[in-house]
Amino acid sequence: RLPALNRLGHAGHSNRCLQGLPSSLVEFDSSRMAVGFYCLGILDLYGLVDDKVSTTDSEGWRAWIWAQQATGAHGSGFRPGPLATTNEPPPPPSCHPPDVYGPCSAPNLIMTYTALQALAILRDDFAPLDRPGLARFVGACQGPDGSFATTPGARDADLRMSYCAFAICAMLDDWTRVDVDRALAFVARCRTFEGGYGQAPHCEAQAPSSTPSSSSSPPPTPTPTPPPPPARLPPAQRAHTVRWLVQKQSADGGFCGRTGKAADACYGFWCGAALRVLGADTLVDARALARFVARCQFRFGGIAKAPGEHPDPYHTYLSSAMLAIYCAEPAARGTDARWALAPLDPLLNARQDTARWAREHI
Repeated sequence: RLPALNRLGHAGHSNRCLQGLPSSLVEFDSSRMAVGFYCLGILDLYGLVDDKVSTTDSEGWRAWIWAQQATGAHGSGFRPGPLATTNEPPPPPSCHPPDVYGPCSAPNLIMTYTALQALAILRDDFAPLDRPGLARFVGACQGPDGSFATTPGARDADLRMSYCAFAICAMLDDWTRVDVDRALAFVARCRTFEGGYGQAPHCEAQAPSSTPSSSSSPPPTPTPTPPPPPARLPPAQRAHTVRWLVQKQSADGGFCGRTGKAADACYGFWCGAALRVLGADTLVDARALARFVARCQFRFGGIAKAPGEHPDPYHTYLSSAMLAIYCAEPAARGTDARWALAPLDPLLNARQDTARWAREHI
């Protein structure tokens, strides 16, 4: 029998990290926007935003997120945070080329995705959002080969950025600035002989790349009724990918991210979400997966990557998101009803009502 899911402990871990990161997590300060999304996402998945977030905090966090919206020649997006800014006035435009952003002001594709998600969790009305500029920024991040980078012209393109670009376009309902055919061709080139996807062509297949590929593989159009996910990969490729993903579940119930590696709590989401998108989630041993996550719970709150490790918002959120997929229907899954969470939208990686808010208001 599973122990209780430490909901209040995990919410407490989230709130502590929202107020300030412990020394063990200082390295994540450069991704402060993403950390904020993970922490708020934890509260959202456990249905505790209203109980644990005061009006003052909500208004303050929303104002902080909007303060990170940056506009430049390539459009508008959100930067990771004010970590590299100063109190000095910005230099005149003549100090830097007109086709780039000013110092410390460049938005980031991943941070833009997480900023939009965090604002949706806080039920912002998105009135300050520069929608045309955002669409232009996403398009500017796309390279000639169809891939997307974190910022225009950067050389860090991989499938994670492709997923963020597709998710932003889906929330905006605006695909006019991206070349969908080239984007899908890049995804196809990242496919490996195993059936998974690498971060870039000729790279080893790993779960965090295969989930965005499964979510991004269909032609993303603004039509209200896109074809069902399983129909978007050829049957043979779909079966090959499903087989690779299912084989990532270890004997201890957890999932590993690459062939032959140890299980890690976050991969339960990366593999599990991909299998849900592909319509093959019944192949997951949900009870064994929940037991693995139970062993990763920290006694004072938070979920670690593996039993005995220190918890962090990233693994706590993704493990909880996995539970929202596989423990939402205890009777059907044979899981413990005490572990049930509100259902998740695996395409946007958000609680369903939050994903609905994002699509309706962005």
